[in-house]
Amino acid sequence: MIGAGNGARETKPQKGNRLPPADGTLMTVMVLLILFGLITLFSATYYVAAANDPFSEMKKQLLGLGLGIAAMNVTMRIPYRFWGNWKVVLSFAGVSVILLLLVIVPGIGKSINGSRRWLGVGGLSFQPGEFAKYAAVLFLALFLTMQGKEIGHFWKGIVPMLVLPGVMFLLILEQPNLSTAGTIIIVSVVMIMLAGAKWKHMGVLGAMGTVLFGYYAWSAEYRRERLLSFMDPFAKMSDEGYQLSQSLIAFGSGGLFGMGMGQGRQKFAYLPYPESDFIFAIVGEDFGLTGCLAVILLFVCFFFCGLRVAVHCPDQFGCLLAAGIVSVISMQAFINMGVVVGILPTTGLPLPFFSAGGTSLSITLAAMGIVFNISRYGNNRLT
Repeated sequence: MIGAGNGARETKPQKGNRLPPADGTLMTVMVLLILFGLITLFSATYYVAAANDPFSEMKKQLLGLGLGIAAMNVTMRIPYRFWGNWKVVLSFAGVSVILLLLVIVPGIGKSINGSRRWLGVGGLSFQPGEFAKYAAVLFLALFLTMQGKEIGHFWKGIVPMLVLPGVMFLLILEQPNLSTAGTIIIVSVVMIMLAGAKWKHMGVLGAMGTVLFGYYAWSAEYRRERLLSFMDPFAKMSDEGYQLSQSLIAFGSGGLFGMGMGQGRQKFAYLPYPESDFIFAIVGEDFGLTGCLAVILLFVCFFFCGLRVAVHCPDQFGCLLAAGIVSVISMQAFINMGVVVGILPTTGLPLPFFSAGGTSLSITLAAMGIVFNISRYGNNRLT
């Protein structure tokens, strides 16, 4: 079990003293990821947008970045124990479930390429699934803390914790969006494990999850084709393997040091969605293996810096909240990169800080503000 204790007491600075600044290393790593992401996004989109405005996608991303920084500045100043109020937690959970219900209603949710994952608000669109991931983390952080030693019991401790993530999972599957739904369940299991669950119980959850994933993946022909195509994408290049084949060609073209920023060719209508799900292939083609390793290293540093914040937090709620937020972002990143290089089946999961999507970036930065606030209390504890 991570953390300094099971209680939810807030550690406060001594009177007259101010809390130390947020974790500088984590902040630096995140800024580097954002900057690298903006460069890659411009490289991936300027050609398609050049006929009208080569900066059109960048403007949307920068708007999302600006809103995200503003939101992060707010959440970074709110003491993290505020999020441990059950009224706040249940409000976020309720809003999340309502949005997930709305998005699957024809005429309300926006359907793109056969998937209804988006809601439109004032000319902007966002995926309620992005909000749901952090609502699930917040719910689990509080209620796992409240469970205490009950987490050692499967039916009384673990199963109740999976009710809300399970509901979110089923609603997101209706969109359909297996990758986001799976991320919620995986992060939930990770948080339960960190809270002190028994390994045998985690094994049971793992087996159940594997069976469920296998059944769902095999229950529809297009999902079977997608699952099998990543094993030999070039054999199915005219069908389900096309996108992955073009992605692998991009990596091969990039070689060790890449073709240079903006010089890659796969974004010229060969690789579908180079600005979103497969933007990591643009990194590979423009910046080569060196650039890919740099991005992977930054995400690894991001993950471990985030876990360090969690471990140094003075109470279990903050530990679980920080670990959950960082795990959501990191897991999504590594799943996306695994898909793009062909070691995982193709899914529609964006790369955090890189993929186009201003609202997604805003939500991510707002969540990171909570982590930075937690880091201030952890730094105060160490000084």
